[in-house]
Amino acid sequence: MGLHETLPMLMPHAIVWAEDRAHEAALSGIGLNDHFHAVAQSVGVIQPELIRLALVDSLPMPQDPMLKEAAIQTGLLGPGMVGLTLGYAVFICHGHNTVRLLSHEFRHVYQYEQAGSIAAFLPVYLEQIVRFGYENAPYERDARKYERSTS
Repeated sequence: MGLHETLPMLMPHAIVWAEDRAHEAALSGIGLNDHFHAVAQSVGVIQPELIRLALVDSLPMPQDPMLKEAAIQTGLLGPGMVGLTLGYAVFICHGHNTVRLLSHEFRHVYQYEQAGSIAAFLPVYLEQIVRFGYENAPYERDARKYERSTS
């Protein structure tokens, strides 16, 4: 069974996992300094004061084997990935908190804001990745357009 077939079954688990990680980051993450607040606003984020940065050794990975495999298979999580946005939670691996990466991830925050919730955003985003591939997914292409090399 391919990812197209298993995605609907995995989606409720993916949403719960993402919401739980976002909640953890809301409690333990740090707010944006003035510079990154301005970067977030420059890429369209409506409420940058809600963003919490979680600087981590590695991105969170689902424990559920099927969900973990799907995340790796799509390229969403796994080796080489250094940023992940779940609602207002932005996970960045230590040493990678650059303006370029943060502006990309902040654009994902904007996309979540436009969708209204993790539960509304995630199904669309994951379907795009399955359908077009990670690099060509419309949300990823949009986020790359907003990457900043400097403030």
